[in-house]
Amino acid sequence: MFRFTQHNRWARRGSALGYEIVYSVRMASRLTAYSVVCLALFVFAPHGLGQEYQGKQLVRAELLANTDAVVPGKPFTVGLLLRMAPAWHTYWKFSGDAGLPSEVKWKLPPEWKIGEIEWPIPLKTIDPGDIQTYGYENEVLLMQEITPPTKVDSSSVKLSADASWLVCERICIPGGATLQLELPVSTTSQQANTELFTRYRRLLPQNWPGPNAATVDWTRVGSDLRLKITGDTLASYPTVDFFPLPEQSSVVGHPRIESRNNNEVVFRIPIESSEKPLSSMSGLVVFSHQPNGEDRAAWRLAAAPPRSQTGLSAPFSATAPAPVRGIFTFLLFGFIGGLILNLMPCVLPVISLKIFGFIQQAGQSRQKILRSGIAFTIGIFAWFIALALLLIALKAAGHDVTWGGFQFTNAYFVLVLSVIVLVFALNLFGVFEISLPQSMTRGLLSTTERKDLLGSFFQGVFATVLATPCTAPFLGTALGFAFTQSPAIILSMFVAIASGMSAPYLLLSAQPAWLRFLPRPGPWMLHVKQFMGFLLLATLLFLLYVLGAQRGLEGAIWASCFLLVISVACWMKGAFILPTASFVTRSVVLVLMLMLVLGSGIYFIGNKFYSANIATADSRVRGDWQAFTPERLQEELKQGRVVFVDFTAAWCLTCKFNEASVLESAEVREAFQRHGIVKLKADWTNGDPVITKLLQHFGRPGVPLYVLYLGKNEEPIVFPELLTKSMLLEKLETSARRVASE
Repeated sequence: MFRFTQHNRWARRGSALGYEIVYSVRMASRLTAYSVVCLALFVFAPHGLGQEYQGKQLVRAELLANTDAVVPGKPFTVGLLLRMAPAWHTYWKFSGDAGLPSEVKWKLPPEWKIGEIEWPIPLKTIDPGDIQTYGYENEVLLMQEITPPTKVDSSSVKLSADASWLVCERICIPGGATLQLELPVSTTSQQANTELFTRYRRLLPQNWPGPNAATVDWTRVGSDLRLKITGDTLASYPTVDFFPLPEQSSVVGHPRIESRNNNEVVFRIPIESSEKPLSSMSGLVVFSHQPNGEDRAAWRLAAAPPRSQTGLSAPFSATAPAPVRGIFTFLLFGFIGGLILNLMPCVLPVISLKIFGFIQQAGQSRQKILRSGIAFTIGIFAWFIALALLLIALKAAGHDVTWGGFQFTNAYFVLVLSVIVLVFALNLFGVFEISLPQSMTRGLLSTTERKDLLGSFFQGVFATVLATPCTAPFLGTALGFAFTQSPAIILSMFVAIASGMSAPYLLLSAQPAWLRFLPRPGPWMLHVKQFMGFLLLATLLFLLYVLGAQRGLEGAIWASCFLLVISVACWMKGAFILPTASFVTRSVVLVLMLMLVLGSGIYFIGNKFYSANIATADSRVRGDWQAFTPERLQEELKQGRVVFVDFTAAWCLTCKFNEASVLESAEVREAFQRHGIVKLKADWTNGDPVITKLLQHFGRPGVPLYVLYLGKNEEPIVFPELLTKSMLLEKLETSARRVASE
């Protein structure tokens, strides 16, 4: 995929060598494509109806219907039944401070209609650290109404749905299953699963009873909403609560009861951020005889119409729009952060390849060098813009968005990237070459220059992919601001980062006279090419370390076995699929390669790697550090201790640099011990949603994040992404003296 240009002043031997390097690096993507496609066939295939963890079934999923047959034109109800292991829970459609709601995506025949999910009244839990969530324990039935067409030709129908959920206890594990429900088609039907559907229908919230039974009054108090409900029914229940259903663009705090008097209750709902002014909010008014009681009931409360229709007081926004000057300041931070990304260890292997390409281009025409630099720049912009659009879509869908290498929290993404890095390294070592078919050579990529431009483009893409686990100075601040703003600002921020990262190469391409400071091309470049293969192997070792942190030693071993088979397939390509080989020989070897890759992928990845236990945060804690949990943080603060929390991940190289140079240095460790500071490590390697919420709380798009908690009622101290010994020691000393004096 990476394409290096042949220098037109080489002697014959030098030209031949340059041509060899051109093909060796430019065409690596073809075998990579085979590997990635084969890997995707089994990695993303459904894995059954249950979810297991360490030999224990966490969730059992099943589709049920309230009828024994389908009558054309007659609606019926289906339900996704989730049975959770004891102490594990899934989430409501608004999960609260952590978690994700369950989802059901139906695959219905044409002209069949499906209604919205009917969510039972959830349970509210408050965990240590003031983490408030809404969800379900033991089991839950998520019901939907299906309406078949008036004419159904078949004698039976098979309904299929892809269900996904997040199940949590001390850790959170995503799960999913492809489920099917087959029902006969008849002119009459009988009820089925009556007890189950009746029980969960009683747990569905009811429509608002009307002004004669209860009245609602919304007002604004500063950055909060105040909700006053008056009704005789509420006086009969000791427990009354409000479960908010904010819009996707709004972030709310914890509703609390401000006052209660007989048949009147007043709630206060903090609004932490909102893209548009709010004067009311949808939600449930829940009442029962005891918190989370089996007798709980609820009324649906819709958001009030706009002020012009109701006469409500002026709407408000908890966060005013950022001033234009502030926006440009953050965009400048994004540009500087992108510039610094070029110096981060994540991208050094690819950057060295680009510099190598500049060496080969020395002496060529200015226009050709400029076009190559522009292609590299377009590759950088293409990935950053695609990533921005993905994050905007996820945010619009209600998901938490972060930078910080959120792709690297997925072990399969790391595995696919490992395959790509290995294939490039083997290509640089000369293990295999891939030649384009003559028909393609005469087509789109018929000219050497077009091949050069394509290689430069993919160099830019690959560099940005490897840059995602790095958070450079200025970058965290800029992205933390952008993720709270509109889609236009998010896109602008990623364009600014891409501009900063690509600026040095674009300038070097626009001023080819600067290339005279680089060494002249020659046969020595073959050794440099092979050395760069070792740089990519170093990157591969890092990725295997990440896989070990995510899936344990066993998972890393099975991934290494699959990578070994990929290496054998590359060797077979280089040794037997040659232009001089017969068609039969090439066909047989190609089939054997595909069978080897696919078979080993199914066994090593689809079976062994998939079954490997997800490594827990406790297993990655070393020395005198303790694994972070909200409960542990709360307990330590209750006892009056100062707590330092390191938000980190195994794939975060900036985190590893800070740990090695600062946190694990003798002076800092001695200071922690001398002042009795508790050290907690919040591991985000597998994308813990609780940690994601805390990162967002501190306005950070990802790791690293370092927070020093001085006490329950004290404002915590937040450190920058790059730590220094002097900075940390100074804060530890002043904080310890302050706490001691109090």
